Amino acid sequence: MSRIGIFGAGYVGLVTGACFADLGHDVVIRDVVPERIERLRAGEVPIYEPGLDQVIARNNDRLRFTLDIDEAVDGAEFLYVAVGTPPTYSGDADLTAVWSVVDELPPELETRPVLVMKSTVPVGTGEHVRARLDSRGLTGVGYVSNPEFLAEGSAIADFMSPDRIVVGSFDEADGERVVELHKDVATEIVRTDVPSAELVKLAANAFLSTRISFINEIANVCDLVGADVVDVARGVGLDHRLGPHFLRAGIGFGGSCFPKDVTALKQLAGNSGYPFLLLQAVWEVNELQKRRVVSKLEKHLGSLRGKTIALLGLAFKPNTDDMREAPSRVIAYRLLAEGADVRAWDPVARPDDLAGVEFCDTVLDAVRGADAAVIVTEWPELREIATAELRDAMTTPLVIDGRNLLDPVAARAAGFIYEGVGRPRHASPADPGRRMLDRELKA
Repeated sequence: MSRIGIFGAGYVGLVTGACFADLGHDVVIRDVVPERIERLRAGEVPIYEPGLDQVIARNNDRLRFTLDIDEAVDGAEFLYVAVGTPPTYSGDADLTAVWSVVDELPPELETRPVLVMKSTVPVGTGEHVRARLDSRGLTGVGYVSNPEFLAEGSAIADFMSPDRIVVGSFDEADGERVVELHKDVATEIVRTDVPSAELVKLAANAFLSTRISFINEIANVCDLVGADVVDVARGVGLDHRLGPHFLRAGIGFGGSCFPKDVTALKQLAGNSGYPFLLLQAVWEVNELQKRRVVSKLEKHLGSLRGKTIALLGLAFKPNTDDMREAPSRVIAYRLLAEGADVRAWDPVARPDDLAGVEFCDTVLDAVRGADAAVIVTEWPELREIATAELRDAMTTPLVIDGRNLLDPVAARAAGFIYEGVGRPRHASPADPGRRMLDRELKA
């Protein structure tokens, strides 16, 4: 088995390290935040990812955490870069953490490691890293682009049973070493050059984002013409040329990947002389979709000043506590700006930077006395909220279903004023759509 050093103890670094350890490799994860390393050494996982704590716990003999770069590189055959590359104000990726890793590598290494780029970086980064390594005399260090495709909430399964593994290298032998490292993971391997591997990640997320914005546009048309977007999406998704994935209308995408990667690809194209107009539209649709929630509330309640609105779900998706680019942020601040009193419930996300929002421990506490409830995140426990108890607890039993999670017929039959996204008053029961939703949440 191999010795692996990983730089970055965030979502990607922790999942990658834990899974490699689970495959029998010796892994050292290095981070620069002392508090994070202390928590990990104490057995505390600083992020919420289902199953990750168990994987880490059962591999404590093969998985170590350190602040020391020398400990991370000592005897390592592979050095994985899994640091953050957040967007700058210009929209370009901030590669500060990547360059810190490259520049901190000791000038003399006992082994000939392969530096594996797991972080999402702009096309061309690999060539710059290769040049930087060579200028530092680290010509013996190989370089491979191995983009990650981990979805928060299902990251362990995504690593162990991926759709594909993309390996881009300058040197054939370096790429083969990374392929061999994944020999116990059964999937298709895509071997390519470094720039193509770098572009695969951006292109995949941009395309998925495009599908989401497209079906949201269709949902907005459905609202106007009386069609049901769940039935439309099902009819479209059954076409084998298209498939059903990411055709679920809602209030827009968020998280650490889709918004960043759409912006990054649009910026890359622009910097290269090509205006990627489609991605500009994808972004604009997504931003407007979040704000349509406020319009729906005003349609039923008029002015929102003094009204109490309960936001059900805060994280950008279920099974994570990640609030990065979460639609709930935009909705909460827009409601506050309109003078509404905002309450919120989420089973795991409890951000400390949503000033003015009252956090509640239960859904019932959040909706008690509320003028409306908005389903923001499709947490499973919200599927059965159309009960007499919740209806009677609300001042106005209005539900804006931002994720089309509920059965419209059942919700209205229970006495709720129900409005989904692209679901007319005559919408059919949600069973077909719910099955599609179940598949989507597992994807």
